[in-house]
Amino acid sequence: MREAQFLKQNADKWKQYEQELHGLDNPDVFAERFVELTDDLAYARTFYAGSNTTNYLNGLTSRFHQKIYRNKKEKKARIWTFWQFELPWLFHKYQRQLLYSFLLFVAFVCIGVLSAKYDESFVRLILSDAYVNMTNENIEKGDPFGVYRKGDELTMFVMIALNNIYVAFLMFVTGISAGIFTVVFLLQNGIMLGAFEYYFFKHGVGWSSILAVFIHGTIEISVVIVAGCAGLVLANSLVFPKTFSRWHSLLKGARDAMKITFGLVPFFIVAAFFEGFVTRHYKEMPTALKISILVASLALILWYFVFYPIYLHKKIERAQHDDENLSNDNFQLWLNQKLSSES
Repeated sequence: MREAQFLKQNADKWKQYEQELHGLDNPDVFAERFVELTDDLAYARTFYAGSNTTNYLNGLTSRFHQKIYRNKKEKKARIWTFWQFELPWLFHKYQRQLLYSFLLFVAFVCIGVLSAKYDESFVRLILSDAYVNMTNENIEKGDPFGVYRKGDELTMFVMIALNNIYVAFLMFVTGISAGIFTVVFLLQNGIMLGAFEYYFFKHGVGWSSILAVFIHGTIEISVVIVAGCAGLVLANSLVFPKTFSRWHSLLKGARDAMKITFGLVPFFIVAAFFEGFVTRHYKEMPTALKISILVASLALILWYFVFYPIYLHKKIERAQHDDENLSNDNFQLWLNQKLSSES
């Protein structure tokens, strides 16, 4: 069929559908219209690719999709699909920012180690005299990590969780400074960790500190790095808007960075639980159990933030390749449908 004939045959129908966008409230009718438009769009893409007709249908179909899913009630499992699909997809999308955050943090840890090694006063400057004096006393008593035994478990858990979540949101928000203050937060945390670990290794309890502190620290430190990624995502959207206007790019980056930061909350809660309720029992715990917690925590972090996003991306690519009607233009639309249809 020639394009002119196809247009003549369907123009009135499309005009009617476009008018119904502003006056029709029946979701079933909207769904029927959407299916018909999708069929017409698929036909136009096949025979009139790149034409004005195809572009018009693509826009009209997208508007129907937005209308349907804007008015659709969220399913109970929507929160699950966020962590199952949407958040891992963002980690793959922003894997470069995640890598930068990781490399910066590692570099700052090394700076902390070297500074503590060549300047004996550096540890006290970073960790405070009170903390160093207390820890020296605990080492002499044979309980170098006794600080984790102090205080009520529940109070400690709540305070640590709230503080870590607060720091993560600060790292995200300060991305608006073109990432300068996000990097400063990474600098502070990295240097502190480096000086902290060097101090314990210097006193001969370094490996004990790994087995004790990293019961909670594996997850806690990892999600701090991811929070740095969120700040860098916001900074990147501001500094490098690409083909978007700077304001539109900033809004888009802020939305994705906020999702990443919000998605870290459960991890901070788990880390705070370990620090408040588990780490305090490090002396009584078998070494095998401590190693198991460390390995399991590291496996969880690597799986969720690195390997699962790669797997999900490849799975979506296969789905895109298998569907002849699925193009880059409506790829996001397809992803929205997938997220909305999960139960």
